[in-house]
Amino acid sequence: MTDAPSPMQRLLDVMARLRDPNGGCPWDVEQTFATIAPYTVEEAYEVADAIERNDMKELKVELGDLLFQVVFHSRMAEEQGLFRFDDVAEAMAEKLIRRHPHVFGGGDSRTADEQTVAWETQKAAERKAKQQHGVLDDVPVGLPALTRAVKLTRRAGRVGFDWPTTAEVLEKLREEIAELEAEIEAGDMAKAREELGDFLFVVANLARKLDVEPEDALRAANAKFVRRFHHIEARLAETGRTPEQSTLEEMDGFWNEARAADKTR
Repeated sequence: MTDAPSPMQRLLDVMARLRDPNGGCPWDVEQTFATIAPYTVEEAYEVADAIERNDMKELKVELGDLLFQVVFHSRMAEEQGLFRFDDVAEAMAEKLIRRHPHVFGGGDSRTADEQTVAWETQKAAERKAKQQHGVLDDVPVGLPALTRAVKLTRRAGRVGFDWPTTAEVLEKLREEIAELEAEIEAGDMAKAREELGDFLFVVANLARKLDVEPEDALRAANAKFVRRFHHIEARLAETGRTPEQSTLEEMDGFWNEARAADKTR
């Protein structure tokens, strides 16, 4: 009697079966790294959403979906003779050991801040080994723009290219708003778009200075907007109406009701 496969091995076997050109799933068989990549990003966001909602039952499901993405990419790589899932796991284990000598190598203990500095030092050495000599070379282009802006400015800040104080960032923010207003008034939408990008980039800098993840802050603002707009819809439904049948002034009044309720929570 043979032992049942581990859950991980069972998942790998299921993926191999799905990708089998002789009897597998036609959709799975025709996928490539490029076509699956958007799903990988989406699943990562769904993990973050479950955490934001503190839904641990859903988190288990979403983590499984994200793991499946890793398995999917690994299977396609194995089919091309590039690497296998075990290679991915082994490389990650080796990287973690290499970047944590204070845990695995008998080095001195570190505070969280000291470990952050050491981590960046190690990453700089790895960039050099890859012949990525620029400070910003390995900040992924595919990150959400606000997140990438934070990472770019944090990396630049570690080599001294940074505003010394939050007040100076706020002053720069006011400057960018003025420049954006000027381009809008001039009717130059191409330049207005550029100035809007500059404004958002400085906002990302401000978030970094405040030790706030801008994506998290924006998700919270999105959730607040949805909650307050639902209040508008509920209040209008009391009279059998929809937002389309209301006025901006009336909806704004209901919005302020929801806003006041938020403040009393």
